[in-house]
Amino acid sequence: MNKLTNQSLLERRKAVLPKGLGVAFPVFADHAKNSEVWDVEGNRYIDFVGGISVLNTGHSHPKITQRVHEQLDKFTHTAAQIMNYESYVTLAEKLCEKAPISGHKKAVMFTTGAEAVENTIKIARASTGRHGIISFVGGWHGRTLMCMGLTGKVVPYKNNFGPMPASIYHALFPAPELNVTEEEALHSIEMIFQASIHPSDVAAMIIEPVQGEGGFHQVTPSFAKSLRKICDEHGIVLIFDEVQAGFGRTGTLFATEQLGVEPDLMTTAKSLAGGYPISAVIGRAEIMDAPQPGGLGGTYSGSPLGCVAALAVMEVIEEENLLERSQQIGDKIAKYLADLNSAKIANIRHKGAMLAFDLVNAEGKPDANAAVELKNNAFEKGLLLASCGRHSNAMRIMVPLTASDELIEEGLAIIKDSL
Repeated sequence: MNKLTNQSLLERRKAVLPKGLGVAFPVFADHAKNSEVWDVEGNRYIDFVGGISVLNTGHSHPKITQRVHEQLDKFTHTAAQIMNYESYVTLAEKLCEKAPISGHKKAVMFTTGAEAVENTIKIARASTGRHGIISFVGGWHGRTLMCMGLTGKVVPYKNNFGPMPASIYHALFPAPELNVTEEEALHSIEMIFQASIHPSDVAAMIIEPVQGEGGFHQVTPSFAKSLRKICDEHGIVLIFDEVQAGFGRTGTLFATEQLGVEPDLMTTAKSLAGGYPISAVIGRAEIMDAPQPGGLGGTYSGSPLGCVAALAVMEVIEEENLLERSQQIGDKIAKYLADLNSAKIANIRHKGAMLAFDLVNAEGKPDANAAVELKNNAFEKGLLLASCGRHSNAMRIMVPLTASDELIEEGLAIIKDSL
């Protein structure tokens, strides 16, 4: 049998996978542990991507792996709407307990972040009897048709896939790095109400507390309060999409906790189960109960493996103080990057370990080519990095919160050498 190589696997991949399924690096994983990955040729990589912010608890955490093994020996699937299992209910109880929403709450599980987002829209429409949705420029909500419509970036996510769903309107997202003030963003919402849809027809407003693909730009407490006021005034459901920001990435379990504002509905996914596919919607009980029986669900929604993994993740976050660790990691990386005094680096921003920085040219303009070069140079030196942002010039760091200081410092030294 021929030994596997990255090149031979790339050739097989090219023959059978469509071009639309892009890949950041031309290597194939063989095994991984905590914050390191080894490819099929034995090359080792420091992981600053974390499966796109899925691995806050690291690769193959022993407690999570053990719980999944135990569940595998019992059963792997019943379909939650066919036969109940206790772990689903326990996870819902835990999520309702932890979610920063007051009063009676309920939760429902799905499989992917996009599925969770789609269902917040269904729930909001059922609850209000309205159709309109307001999302934000630069926002990222997923790859399904509804989620593409909500997403505030055309290339590559929406281009060639139209028409997009109706009744979706994009407001400006305020960020100093983008030269958009909160006043301008609020004015854009008012313009939507004046020119496109009356607020009495708007079911929901959806926003990421920290934009993911959009460049890790942060909602401020003042802007969150303004959105809450608008939604309260017009009976609009306020949705915070925490698919990427949730489960410790920002230094609190949910980024929402840092805003002083309660949403009506929330999503979570990605690091919820440490690499196992599960997502959730959590929200006020009276809103969550609006869809009729059978209106929510899905064949694999709330997988037993995902449920037990998510419960283990909650234990790991508490036992290993990963919320405090997230803050330490973010502060450490931000200081290191600032101390480089590099003219190429601008706008270092972070909440906890959800950190990004922009790459700019000599004129201070966005430099997407520099982002590609940094990513490629770092990869050659054994570090995995990811870019993002409206201009594709932002580098985001999503290192597992379980990574050691030594490993983080090794990765940062590679960034310095690769600039």
